[in-house]
Amino acid sequence: MKKILKIFAVFSSCILLGACSSSNYTLKDNVYEIENTKYVLSEEKTNLVMIEVKNYGIMVAQLYPEIAPITVENFQKLVSEKFYDNLTFHRVINGFMIQTGDPTATGSGGSDEEIKGEFSLNGVPNDLSHTRGILSMARRGAPEGEEETEETMNSASSQFFIVQEDSQFLDGSYAGFGKLLNGYDVLDKIAKIATDEYDKPIVDQVILKIRFLKDYEETK
Repeated sequence: MKKILKIFAVFSSCILLGACSSSNYTLKDNVYEIENTKYVLSEEKTNLVMIEVKNYGIMVAQLYPEIAPITVENFQKLVSEKFYDNLTFHRVINGFMIQTGDPTATGSGGSDEEIKGEFSLNGVPNDLSHTRGILSMARRGAPEGEEETEETMNSASSQFFIVQEDSQFLDGSYAGFGKLLNGYDVLDKIAKIATDEYDKPIVDQVILKIRFLKDYEETK
């Protein structure tokens, strides 16, 4: 009976935390392998990044400077400054997206610099549709019933979100700038975590670090 209770306790904690696995990758000789793809860390800025999340593992994303150059440059700058280390996914909506990049974890914080919104509503072509796995910039929206202004459309700084399920209704109003290549299991585990009435996870979902990567095969 005690053994059954112990197993149940472990299973219950797994449900609360969202996962018991500590990682979804292997690391050997400074080479990360995830889903049969190998990567190495890069000291230089690249258009490939890994997002390592405590208790889950890593998500690997491709950045698209040809689509959103201002957004990608800003994101790369923040990554190089290690801005995102130890921040949390402060807003999580299962079936929609997970959001991070706020040092205050309240949804109202960000970095020091705001950037131009690279989307069609703001006069900037951006054909990257908000399908599953897309990285896109969060920003302040106009108050309900009011039109967007230059201030709200150009209010993005460091907060970004990863689309869990197709959300094309965001197209033209938010700046997509990248897409996950690997780690969709991590995305789904975070999305399914228990949250409060404000969509904030009850248990902090912590980003250990975001770093630049290179494809291992291209370094050989």
